[in-house]
Amino acid sequence: MPRPRPSTALDHIRVLDLTRVRAGPTCCRVLADFGADVIKIDAPVGFDSNAAILGDRHGSDMQNLHRNKRSLTLNLKTDEGRKVFLKLVETADVVVENYRPDVKERLGIGYEALRAVNPRVILASVSGFGQTGPYRTRAGFDQIAQGMGGLMGVTGFPGEAPLRAGIAVADSAAGIYAATGILVALAERAKSGEGQWVQTSLLQAQIAMCDFQAAAYTVDGRVPPQAGNDHPHATPMGVLPSADGHVNVGVGGEGQWKGFCRAIEREDLVAHPDYADARLRFRNRPALMALLADIFRARTTADWLDRLEAEGVPAGPIYRMDEVFSDPQVEHLGMAVPIRHYARGDIRLIAQPLQMSRTPPAIETAIPEAGEHTDEVLAEAGFDADEIARLRDAKIV
Repeated sequence: MPRPRPSTALDHIRVLDLTRVRAGPTCCRVLADFGADVIKIDAPVGFDSNAAILGDRHGSDMQNLHRNKRSLTLNLKTDEGRKVFLKLVETADVVVENYRPDVKERLGIGYEALRAVNPRVILASVSGFGQTGPYRTRAGFDQIAQGMGGLMGVTGFPGEAPLRAGIAVADSAAGIYAATGILVALAERAKSGEGQWVQTSLLQAQIAMCDFQAAAYTVDGRVPPQAGNDHPHATPMGVLPSADGHVNVGVGGEGQWKGFCRAIEREDLVAHPDYADARLRFRNRPALMALLADIFRARTTADWLDRLEAEGVPAGPIYRMDEVFSDPQVEHLGMAVPIRHYARGDIRLIAQPLQMSRTPPAIETAIPEAGEHTDEVLAEAGFDADEIARLRDAKIV
């Protein structure tokens, strides 16, 4: 059967996907949605005790992470399985893995082993803590990285226990950084003709995502505190209660402060000695937010949004996930892409969050069954029917 070709942008690139869980699959999903031939390498049935770590293969998470791919089963713990893999590496552009750093060396598929059979290959490694250093062999999960990378230290309300973000920030960010590194390496290879080893980790990605809170410490020596729903530097920028829910407001400068005061019909606050400039508003934030909470409780969220929009003040509702996908702007952006799965029927998967004028990403196929494309991928690599049958009999594939 023809391989998925959702885009022409990367349809000349072949990727061997050794990843699992979220960070690595996120990286490969970016490449697959732009048309790369991503071959997901699964363990033969019964050889991987952690195969269902993200739930059933037909479940929502697996569907969303592994669309647009082909699947080959391969037992990499055998010498012959390793030989088959290295044969595939000969014609691959990219290999992506997120084992603990010592595992690929133990399997004999580290960067030097790959480079020996294909100097142009790019290896992208995503780990918990990095390929070197005192924590290199530790197991890493998103929540651990959120804690060690500083995010949980600034999340939550002041004085309360540390709080994890509700999404897998470190995992997703590491996957996107890995994809970025791969694309940079591919661009550089067009000049040099050589591949290279791209490395990132959940810990590095999480620290980078902390961005200005991290820089507040490294540049100014200041440790940012928990701020709840308030912005660390500006106010009023946070969550206010309405008559029927809550409103996110964001006042970013003096012009917006004046518009905000007009919208709430309290223009006396513009020159109030406690709130007349951004510095005073931040210093007196508790009193200001308490005053605004009393004002905002008098009207509905929709009413406040209309009033604030009329004055050019950034504001928005706070949605549950069902409300997200019924919003007209979200529908216009096409963030839920319909796809057909033979067992699940019609489902919708989450689009890549960017548009391209000539070579946009797309979703063409749902997750493949484990080993669905084993024969065709091996045949493309030069194995004949008898060799493939022998590999099956030996449970190598």
